[in-house]
Amino acid sequence: MRSLVIVTGTDTGVGKTIVTAALAAKAAAAGRSVIMVKPAQTGGDDDAGVVARLAGVETVTLASYPDPLAPLAAARVSGLPPLPMREVVKAVEGLNHDLVLIEGAGGLLVQLGEDGWTIADLAQELGARVVVVARAGLGTLNHTALTLEALERRGLEAGVIIGAWPAEPELVHRTNREDLPPLIGAVPENADALTPEEFRAGAQHWV
Repeated sequence: MRSLVIVTGTDTGVGKTIVTAALAAKAAAAGRSVIMVKPAQTGGDDDAGVVARLAGVETVTLASYPDPLAPLAAARVSGLPPLPMREVVKAVEGLNHDLVLIEGAGGLLVQLGEDGWTIADLAQELGARVVVVARAGLGTLNHTALTLEALERRGLEAGVIIGAWPAEPELVHRTNREDLPPLIGAVPENADALTPEEFRAGAQHWV
C-alpha cells in the first residue's frame, strides 16, 4: 500500500531536507520505491537535488521562486503565479511509488501558495502522516509543542525527529532529547557532508 508522509518543521533551517533524505534512504534500502516531492522551492536552493544526491531516489519540484521568502510571498514579489494546492494534490495522486515524501517550506503554517494554503492543509487533504523536524537546542520544547498541538487540532498524528543532533551535545540537548515527545529519531549535524554511501548507511540507524 502506498504511504504518504509530510515532512514539516518547527521553523526554517531545522534540517527538513536532511531528514527527508534520511527517511528516503531508509525506505529505499528496504526495497521500497520512493519519490520526494517539493511543492515550492524558494531562494535558489535545491532541496530536491540534495535528497536525490544523498538518498539516490527520484525527486520533483513543482514550483520555484527566486527570493528567500515564504513561497506565497516569494510568488507575489517575483510576479510568478502562486501554486494552487489542487495542483499538488493532483501531482501526488498521479504517483504510484510505495512511499511519497512531501517536504514543506519553513514551519507548519507557512503559506505555500494560492489562497494561503499550508502544509497542514495539504496533510489534511491527502490524509498523510506527518514528521515534525525539530531543533536540539533551547526553545525547541515550546516550538515543538505548538506545532504538535496545531496538528492534533486538525486530527493529524505526528512523530518528531531532531534535524541536527550535535556531535558534542550539551546538557540542554540531552534533556531536550529526553523530553521531546514522540521522538522517533535524530540525524547528526553536518550529515549532508557525508558521502552518499556513508549517509545511506547512517540513515538506517538515525530514523
